[in-house]
Formats: sequence, structure tokens, C-alpha cells
Amino acid sequence: MTTDTADRTTRTDGADTWAVLLPPGRYEAERLVHHDTLELIGAEGSQPRLGDQVAVLADAPSRLVALGRVTDVGDLCPEEPPAERVEPRLVITYTRRSFDTPVSADALTVEGPVTPLDPTAFQALADQLGPPPPRQSWMVSLNLPIEAVSPAEAVREFWAYVQELGPRELPAFVWPSGNELAMQAFVLGEEANQDPEEDD
Repeated sequence: MTTDTADRTTRTDGADTWAVLLPPGRYEAERLVHHDTLELIGAEGSQPRLGDQVAVLADAPSRLVALGRVTDVGDLCPEEPPAERVEPRLVITYTRRSFDTPVSADALTVEGPVTPLDPTAFQALADQLGPPPPRQSWMVSLNLPIEAVSPAEAVREFWAYVQELGPRELPAFVWPSGNELAMQAFVLGEEANQDPEEDD
């Protein structure tokens, strides 16, 4: 696997900005659990190089959900031959996320999972995204009633439920630190009403 960044000086296409389309189901996964990187395997055609900038898109409709930088490239080799089963591998480290508030990318023409992107178009997208909002402290809680014979067993049962049900079924409660009255419940990465009396 070659990772020499000097290779970038010999490229002929002149492109160092790219559009990458999230694989099916990955957008939902990114909204549920924090990831530092996006790894793509098997994307054919021209490939970004180390250090290239990437606009990460979700499809249908086309939306910009993150910006990133290529931090690893190469081939994913199976443990055993044949060599023709080697698949290209691309790792993108996120530099800016906006999975909850994406911006429209309808004006882009994307051909396949990895598409060269004009630097001007990339910058226009990044400008729409804007700077990241300021970070603040949040309190996050997950409360489950557990029947058990001891505190230790209750904790084990708790983690078993968390692993089995996860963020797709269990509501997590979140509120700004110091303002518990602003508590909200989230399921599937979105706010969810937990008060049956308020249901229609």
C-alpha cells in the first residue's frame, strides 16, 4: 500500500476536492452514533489521494452532511488469494459534521460513490455549511426499570438491554447542563414524544 503524500505532486487530473456519496443506510447510522471517520470499500474509478478534501453527501434528495479529509488510501486485501478480490479502500476523517442540519446539494451532478468535484463548487458547499456552532455541555441520561436480585445484576441487565435495543429503540434523554426543565427525548436520532397523553 502506497501512502506517500509526494504522489500528489504527480497527479494529472488536477482535482483535490471530491464528492463522496454515503452508502445506503450509513446516513441513519451516522445520526445514531458518533464516528470520527467514514470508510469506503470497493468504490471503483478515480480515487482521492491523502490530504484531499471531501464533501460527504446523502442521497434522495442530495444533501451535504459533512466535510472531511482523506487520511488513508490503499487496498483491502483478503487473507487468502486470489488477488483479483483486492478491493480499493478509502478512509475520510470528518472535519465538519452537519448530519442533523444538512444543506441542499441538488446543483451537483454526482456520478457514482466518488466523484471529482470542482474546487469552486466544493467551496460554495462549504460556505453554505458555515462555521460549526459553539459547543456546550449537555446532560444525557438513559433510564430503564430493571428487576434484579442485586445492584450488580441490575447493571448487567441494563447493559444487556442497551446492547440489544440500542439507539433505534431506547429513548435517550438530553438537556443543557443546568436546565433539566428543557429535557428532550431522542429515538433514532430525532426528538420523540414520550408523553402518551400528548399523542393524537
